[in-house]
Amino acid sequence: MKPTIRDVAKLCNVSISTVSRVMNAPETVVESKRNRVLEAIRSLNYQPNAFARSLISKKSDTLGVLIPDIQNPYYGGVIRGMEDAAKQLGYSLLICNTDRDEKRVISYLDSFIQKHVDGLLFASDYVNDKYYKAMQTYGGPVILVSTESPEYSLPSIMVNEEQAAYDAVKHLIQYGHRNIGFLGFTLPDPISGQRRYNGFIRALREAGLEQRCSHQVEYATHWFEEAYDATARLFDKHPHLTAVFACSDEFAMGAVSCLNDCGIKVPDQVSIIGFDNVRMSWMTIPRLSTIAQPMYQIGFRSVERLHAQIANGERSDLRELLPHQLIVRDSTAPAME
Repeated sequence: MKPTIRDVAKLCNVSISTVSRVMNAPETVVESKRNRVLEAIRSLNYQPNAFARSLISKKSDTLGVLIPDIQNPYYGGVIRGMEDAAKQLGYSLLICNTDRDEKRVISYLDSFIQKHVDGLLFASDYVNDKYYKAMQTYGGPVILVSTESPEYSLPSIMVNEEQAAYDAVKHLIQYGHRNIGFLGFTLPDPISGQRRYNGFIRALREAGLEQRCSHQVEYATHWFEEAYDATARLFDKHPHLTAVFACSDEFAMGAVSCLNDCGIKVPDQVSIIGFDNVRMSWMTIPRLSTIAQPMYQIGFRSVERLHAQIANGERSDLRELLPHQLIVRDSTAPAME
């Protein structure tokens, strides 16, 4: 049997409460008694029950993370950043995949309350009224990751979605493309979907192309297969397109695959630009031009800011924007004359 706190107390002839104080507030125990307890812990190889300790201290050294789609390669970089920062700062991560299902989100938030997580990282989803009420019930610090809340005062870490999309479409326009399509997240998506569409429209308007191109759009949710089908619909309606801005690299890969199956060459006949710069974006043929989000830095910084709130209640700027970057590779080329 594993040794218990009672066994430690018996071996060094002190009370259970003294052993608990040595583990949780050692400065409150005289040195001679503290040393006896520590020696007993070592000799018995006693491992305190983390959950029991959290009940006493109200601190678990654990952060709850809500991810909408764990299969999406974007979150690999974000979680890696979170994990490295958490390790440096003495936390463990409890990562839950929600599939953007409201019942699952509420269930996980309730679970985080029961497990006394010290803080919450809420990634890439819209904060509706039910989520916000659950966060209020939780009562601990919350950081929004790759999303923000226009309605509620919740601090966030992300890139400027609209400006990044604008930069992607402007790249296509600078390459001479005048018939540009948009492959986006199903609207209404008040965060990424809407803002990337707004950036698309702003670049068209600035170039005098809004009337020509603004209706050349198709939508999918978040999957390669759906983006493949949406690309087929887009080109059935608008076969004259010479370029497409896809709202994610996974969508861009779906578009390239669909066009290849239709005998349309990328980028010789149609240029494709994505968004995110996931690892696979430079493994595809052709390698994807894309907007690079600093995924690792977003994850790392979100944990740093959450720790600052946990440690001293520090709340800096409500909305923190990290820089994005246009990456030009092989999937975009100047428009054919």
